[in-house]
Amino acid sequence: MVQRPLIESARAGFHEALLSGVLSAEGGIPSNADRASKISVDIASNIVKQLTDHPSRTRLSGQESGSRFERVCETFLSETFLSLAKLRPGNWVISRLGARNRLALAGFEQYQHLEELSKIAANNQFLASAIGTDYIISPDIVIGRIPEADNVINDPTELVGAAHALYASIREQNNQFPILHASISCKWTIRSDRAQNARSEALNLIRNRKGKLPHIVAVTGEPVPSRIASLALGTGDIDCVYHFALPELVKAVTELDLPDAREMLDIMILGRRLRDISDLPLDLAT
Repeated sequence: MVQRPLIESARAGFHEALLSGVLSAEGGIPSNADRASKISVDIASNIVKQLTDHPSRTRLSGQESGSRFERVCETFLSETFLSLAKLRPGNWVISRLGARNRLALAGFEQYQHLEELSKIAANNQFLASAIGTDYIISPDIVIGRIPEADNVINDPTELVGAAHALYASIREQNNQFPILHASISCKWTIRSDRAQNARSEALNLIRNRKGKLPHIVAVTGEPVPSRIASLALGTGDIDCVYHFALPELVKAVTELDLPDAREMLDIMILGRRLRDISDLPLDLAT
């Protein structure tokens, strides 16, 4: 038996995990569809049929669907990105921050100053009103790189010593915080407010960093191309949007004869604004 490539196998497992609860079809309407929109229901239904003959009929609440979607995305990245050491060596950690810990990002090297900023604002109402709360950011999933000890950096060739490179964050002796490599926003579906939230998070990551800018991406299960475009089109904030089933989405709008939707997909795909979930781990390795 020929073994499937790891990313292909992980993608199948990713869909299987979603179909166990997140992607259901209660009353014939998929859980990622907007039941008030015929085009949304039609596209989502076509994608479900491509993925399974027996979708779950148990529909989760919106909050639970979003939380499970995050966990499934985290598992997919752990199975794939961590296997790319040949392309992207390093000591990596992948985790979900959770919305409750709104200053969790301060645990990363580029954003450690946010905790001190929060303390100052908490003790001074005038500063709090001037600073605002835009610096409070909580991405859904993060990938961090652990700083390396000098003996690792100097193997097999001695590269650093005691006299120089005293501020480089990759050196463990200079920095005890993990370096934020990627911020992943997970949006099971997209409405206008959710698209703007993702963009705001991205812009805050850009504005509030001190040092290296991490990858900033979004993963979605939204079936309607125009809604995906509300997040994907444009440049300067999000690197790229990754769809949970892009080939299936393209096939769905083609089979349903939706030329406007297909044109929008082509614009995003050819414009390098929309890719499949299988592309994400390799893009994060760049």
